[in-house]
Amino acid sequence: MNVTSRAYNAVQNLNINELLKCTEKEIRPFLLSLVRSVLIENLDRKELLIILVNSEVVNNIVALLQVNYIELESDVKKEQQLRQKANSTVIHQDAAQFHDLQNGVILGFERCDATRKVRIVLSELFYIQAQIIEHNQHKPEIINSELFDNEIYIEEISDIICITLVELPSILQIIEVIEILLYVNNGRKIICWIVANMPDCYKEIIAALLNNDEDTFDGKLRLETLNLLCEINPAQSLSTRALCIQLKSMPSLMLKLSLDDPHDLVAFLTGILLGIDQTTRAWFSMYIKTSQKRKGDVLQLLRDKLLSELNRLLSYLNDQHHLPEKHVVESAALLRLYCALRGIAGLKFNDDEIIALLNLITAKPPPSPKGIYFISLGLCMLIACPSLISLPQLEIKAVNWMQWLMKEEAYLESVSEVSASFGELLILMAIHFHSNQFTNITDLVCTTLGMKILLRQNNTARMRQIFTQEIFTEQVVAAHAVKVPVTSNLNANIQGYLPIHCVHQLLKSRAFSKYKVVIKNWIYKQICNSTTPLHPVLPALIEVFVNSIIISTNTMKVYTEQPLSESDILKVFQKSDIFLNSKKCLKIEGVNREVVNCDNDDPVVACNYTSQLLILYYLLYYEDTRLNNMMNILQSGRQVKSYSSEFLSELPIKYLLQYAQSKQNDFEPLFSPLLRLFIMHFPHLSLVDDWIGVNWDLTETISKKHEKVTEFNIIEAFEEINNCPSKTIRLLKVLLSKSSVELWSLASTIIKYFKKILEPYVPRLIQELYKQVWMKLNTILPRQLWVMTINALIADDEITKYITLKQENITIEPLQILRCDERVFRCPDALTIILKILQASLAASKIQLSRHTMDKPLFNKIGQIQNEQQREELKMALVASQESVAVQILLEACLENSETDKKFGDNLSLREIRGLICSYIHQVFISEPSLCKLVHFQGYSRELLSLTVRGIPSMHICLDFIPELLSMPEMDKQIFAIDLTSHLSLQYAFPKGLGVAKLCINTLLTLLGILSSDARIEMFRAVLPCIVRFAEAFPPLLDDCIQFLTQLGRIAESQKQLKQTKSTEKLVEEIRLVFLDLCKEAVLKPRIF
Repeated sequence: MNVTSRAYNAVQNLNINELLKCTEKEIRPFLLSLVRSVLIENLDRKELLIILVNSEVVNNIVALLQVNYIELESDVKKEQQLRQKANSTVIHQDAAQFHDLQNGVILGFERCDATRKVRIVLSELFYIQAQIIEHNQHKPEIINSELFDNEIYIEEISDIICITLVELPSILQIIEVIEILLYVNNGRKIICWIVANMPDCYKEIIAALLNNDEDTFDGKLRLETLNLLCEINPAQSLSTRALCIQLKSMPSLMLKLSLDDPHDLVAFLTGILLGIDQTTRAWFSMYIKTSQKRKGDVLQLLRDKLLSELNRLLSYLNDQHHLPEKHVVESAALLRLYCALRGIAGLKFNDDEIIALLNLITAKPPPSPKGIYFISLGLCMLIACPSLISLPQLEIKAVNWMQWLMKEEAYLESVSEVSASFGELLILMAIHFHSNQFTNITDLVCTTLGMKILLRQNNTARMRQIFTQEIFTEQVVAAHAVKVPVTSNLNANIQGYLPIHCVHQLLKSRAFSKYKVVIKNWIYKQICNSTTPLHPVLPALIEVFVNSIIISTNTMKVYTEQPLSESDILKVFQKSDIFLNSKKCLKIEGVNREVVNCDNDDPVVACNYTSQLLILYYLLYYEDTRLNNMMNILQSGRQVKSYSSEFLSELPIKYLLQYAQSKQNDFEPLFSPLLRLFIMHFPHLSLVDDWIGVNWDLTETISKKHEKVTEFNIIEAFEEINNCPSKTIRLLKVLLSKSSVELWSLASTIIKYFKKILEPYVPRLIQELYKQVWMKLNTILPRQLWVMTINALIADDEITKYITLKQENITIEPLQILRCDERVFRCPDALTIILKILQASLAASKIQLSRHTMDKPLFNKIGQIQNEQQREELKMALVASQESVAVQILLEACLENSETDKKFGDNLSLREIRGLICSYIHQVFISEPSLCKLVHFQGYSRELLSLTVRGIPSMHICLDFIPELLSMPEMDKQIFAIDLTSHLSLQYAFPKGLGVAKLCINTLLTLLGILSSDARIEMFRAVLPCIVRFAEAFPPLLDDCIQFLTQLGRIAESQKQLKQTKSTEKLVEEIRLVFLDLCKEAVLKPRIF
């Protein structure tokens, strides 16, 4: 009564021709469904009747179908109710006892009619169900049943169960019946019979049977049943296998279903072990480990299948052990699966597997990318699976193969035309083994294999010895690495292990220095052959290269490497758009390097932005490392090259950084460290305004087609600025439409006419457009632009007429910037440019002083300087003096010049000038609060106090040091402090201001009795207006103010009576006027707050 897959498929597809070929035994399980099919009206019955006529069992099936199942349902329900009652004796009665069959259940079943047979089968099922529930509470076992154990009646019983499942769905659930039949001797055959007649329930039955562990007694029963069902319906094997994975159940069944197709088996197991589902991987790995201990049959079948697949692939090897191209990928997949089974699932290889695997690993693939990948997998598998070389003869074979790889490396790589190769992988492994970097070896192996496996250091000891002593000595590795060609167009999209990885590790371990191998030229060529997206190892390569030049180690103090020369660096920049658009020559350190000196066939110079940014990072990192280690360098007596500020000023540092910022995705590994070094060493190029107002079209090297502008056009337009300003406006608008790179070639001509825009009747629009053009030029080479601007604005007097400033002069003495044409201080747009240059130059001067102290650390005590702290104090004093003088000059520029300022309508330009200067001073005070104290201790015109207090938001910090300023012995300092406090009181009516104001009034009261008559007149005439402001700002001080004025008035009146002078009379009159103002502004003011 076995169900065959051939008959099952024929019935499923209703293939009559196929059914006619089946034997009577094959058709017997499907007779019930065929009989039911005959009853369908629209179906062609003739062919089915041919099959049914020849079978005598059909009459019995028809009789069973004619039973009145509606009446039977009520009787069955009553029986169920009796069996479900507690303490009922019916629970333990089988069908013979329940139906009072005197001759036993077998004879009773054989002699009774169809209805009675159905009742007997159902009663027996209910009895078995009760027995199962009782036995499962103790120990599950097979339930003996006289009716179900007899194979003669199994076919008829199966038909009855199939019919009742359809006719009595409220009483019998298919899953419950399946669970009962599992514990019956012939139950698995009946289950197959049910599936044969009810194929739509196949997946439901499979899912129910899968929900258990296969190691238990119940699990083994289910596994046997599932195997039978899968043999019946092999078309559903894949879905059943997927269900096993989903439910994490029956791994033996899952493997057994996969053994038929070896190609699918390799892909399927690889997906489980190397997929993203960690729970599935852990579940299958645990099965492999436990089944290996129990020596499971299915696992052995799997191993035999994989071994036969290995032997099949080995059969394709020729006499020279060459592997054909079409089998390379297949072989690589099988090796990767074996490695996963060993490293992740813990499978231990037997002798046959070890020999076969090593034979496949040491095969010689063809020179192709697939072959290179196959070799890389084999190398890593030898390290990941040390048991492959556990025997001497196996080890010799592996060593000979690796030596063959080194011998044939150049040929394989040249033919395969791939950037990443096994040669770099071999060298990289050797480097890590030499430096004993086991973690890096693990990462290397795991990355190549594409799986995370655990390696033990003691297991790889022999492989380490092979690499370091028999194949690669450290000197051989270093000498070989420098001869490896650089990777053309190196970028992050190139996968695998490249020469740059090997060189990076060798530099890190100082192998080049140890064996005096020069690697500078190789690194330079690789930098020049780099493109975007940037390879992540390039910044790290530059860092270790610089460290090998400057920093010494405890074990090695040999310095073989030399820094890049300035001529090599300039070659990278000379073909860039900035220098190609410029006609000037680069004059650095007395060497005239023409821009045009790079041929197109130069294999070194790539001149792209990637190479320029990498060179820039090298320069910044080199100088940073050199300055931080200068003390050690001088102590060792070495001479280390330094790149001068003049040289660095010739490079478009700011432009390149803005370009990198606009393409951060392409320069992700480089941008953050480059930005850090840039801000640290070039704060004057990284002002806040520059980052806020970056115009991204500045990074375009080729602008849209616009009207061509020549130097003659610029000269003509500016020479006629007074007669035809519209021509100048049009020219400036055309210049603004061009890219900053194109503009740079005209920079010197544009800046030469700066003074032209300062003339009295030049339209404001021209000045605004000129400023925008200047700001655009400021994104390319700002330091060169500053020098040109300052030289163009030098005042035309006898002293400065023939002076031409250089970058070095401005850095040392930044205040020379303010020795410009006086008209700048009445032109807001020009002043904006000058303030920007001043701010940057002061920052450059400060960083230059810091660089000087780091570049020349203090060894011996020189004069009064005893330690570095004193040098730092002197440096800070110099910086503070420069910045304070700049602030004083700018404050002086805010004073109104009666001769010139009256020409401006309502002093609008002067007000704008004052706003710009106050904004600049506010930034200075915020960045360095101590400078605010220094400027106010130095003092400035009291006329500007109302302006500074209202125009500089940070002036409130003066309240902190006014008491100290007030205690100064100089009268003018005291007057300045009181006047400043009065203005601050009106602007910032803080509680702290109230205390300072009260202190000022108390000081004045004290000075009434101390000062001489002349000093008193001078002092109090100056501070009388402050009293009104104190009373207006703080009404609680009104009484103190009146008291002070009363006492001062009495003293002044007495002094007037004794000695009448003009100054005394003026003092008395001013006191009277102050009283009137006090009453008006404070006492009688209707709105106090």
